[in-house]
Amino acid sequence: MASTHSRNGWIVWLTFAIGLLLSVSPLPQFMEILRPLWLALLLAFWSLNLPHKVGMVTAMCLGLAEDVLYGTLLGQNALILTLITFLVLSLQQRLRMFPMWQQCLVILVIFGLAQLVQLWLSALTVNRQPTLALVLPALVSALLWPWISFGLRGLRRRYKIN
Repeated sequence: MASTHSRNGWIVWLTFAIGLLLSVSPLPQFMEILRPLWLALLLAFWSLNLPHKVGMVTAMCLGLAEDVLYGTLLGQNALILTLITFLVLSLQQRLRMFPMWQQCLVILVIFGLAQLVQLWLSALTVNRQPTLALVLPALVSALLWPWISFGLRGLRRRYKIN
């Protein structure tokens, strides 16, 4: 049983690597404001379904990697992803029982709160004009949640990731 866990754990990290690549892939300027929170979506799914393997330390490490890729203040995205993981883990038992449309609403609220914290941090550090358009990626991510969830659930069943 232990060999199955260690043999297929690489798939979780592969999805995180793909999420990091999707986070920095180029998009047209008009679509940049609608970029989904890929890493947050993946982290929410894996921490919801594998809370014993993916948790706050994973979120912190991935957030630091995202900080390095974006060139932002070190720890900014780490704080955001850790906040998202904390909220998902604290709501895990309830969230797993909800139907998909309610999960989408909860994900929208969690990601919206995280984006508001991101807006607050960027206003404090970069002296950027605050705009509520920063909440749009949370909406796009919540709309993508069913497809991400179903796809990763199928991947998890196929490779027996526990």
